[in-house]
Amino acid sequence: MCTAVTYNTKDFYFGRTLDYEFSYGECVVITPRNYAIHLHNSEIIPNHYAIIGMAHVEDDYPLYYDAMNEKGLCMAGLNFVENAHYHSEHDKLNNKINIASYEFILWILAKCSNVDEANNLISTIILTDASFNKNLPPTMLHWIIADKNKAITIESTRSGIHVYNNPIGVLTNNPPFPVQLFNLNNYMSLSAVDPINHFTDKYHFNVYSKGMGALGLPGDWSSQSRFVRAAFVKLNSISGDSEKESVNQLFHILNSVNIPRGCCRLKNGNNQTTIYTSCLSAANGVYYYSTYENKNTVSINMHSYNLNETKIHMP
Repeated sequence: MCTAVTYNTKDFYFGRTLDYEFSYGECVVITPRNYAIHLHNSEIIPNHYAIIGMAHVEDDYPLYYDAMNEKGLCMAGLNFVENAHYHSEHDKLNNKINIASYEFILWILAKCSNVDEANNLISTIILTDASFNKNLPPTMLHWIIADKNKAITIESTRSGIHVYNNPIGVLTNNPPFPVQLFNLNNYMSLSAVDPINHFTDKYHFNVYSKGMGALGLPGDWSSQSRFVRAAFVKLNSISGDSEKESVNQLFHILNSVNIPRGCCRLKNGNNQTTIYTSCLSAANGVYYYSTYENKNTVSINMHSYNLNETKIHMP
C-alpha cells in the first residue's frame, strides 16, 4: 500500500509513501547522464537525462520506486495487485516497443522532459512481464507521472495500457484510477470550514468542535480511503512559497496517510508500515526523505554530484 501526491506552490513538488512489510534495502540513487541503460529488449541508451530517486540496486542497476529527472519530470510506481496485467515478453504487438515493467520509470525519465512527451512515448509501447532476474519477478504496479503543469496515471490491464488525466494529483492502489476518482463524488460535502445545518430548519444544531466540516473523512488505511484523505488534505492545504515551507507542508500531507506499525496486520503475521516518505523538489533537483525509524528529513541534491559520469551514485 502506498500513496503519491503532487503539490504546487511557487515551484513543483512530488512525494510518496512506501508502505510495505519489509525493506529491500532501498537507497537514494543518482543515475548520471552517461550511465549506459541496458533495456531488456536489448536497446542501450548511452546518453539521457540525469535522474535521482529511491531505488533498490541490483547488479549495478537502479530499480526505481520513485524518481525525478533533471528536467523536473517525476514518476512513481504503486502496487496494483490483481488489476495490473503485462504482456508476455515474447509478444510482438502492432510493432510496439517492449518495455519491461521494472524499467518503466528509468526509461520514461531517461527520455522525457515533461508529461506530454511521456504520454506520446507511452503510446508506442507495451509493458511486459519480463523479470529482472529469477529472484525479482515483475511487481504488479500502476504509475503516476507528473510535472509542474499536469499529472497522468498509467495502468496496464488486460484491455491494454490506459493513460488517465489525473486532475487531483493523487494515486494510491486498488481499485483502478477511474473508480477512485468517481468515489470522490461521495465526499463533496466535506469542508475545511465549519458545517452549515442542512439537516432540518426545525432544530438548532451546535458546532461543538473545530474541524467538524470534515466529519465523514475516512480514517482507515484502505487504498480507497487513503485516496480520499490525501486528496482532501492536499487540496485544502495552505503553504508559503519557500522551499522549506513547501517541503514541510508536503510531508504533513503525506503524514496524514502514514501507517503506524501494528495498525495494518496481514494474515501472514507481518505488519505493513510506512517504510519511508519522500518529497522531490523538481525545480531544484533535491530528494528529501524520512524513514519510519528516523523522522529527521534527509536531503540530497543531484546537482552536488557529477552528472556526466558513467556510474551511478549512491550517496
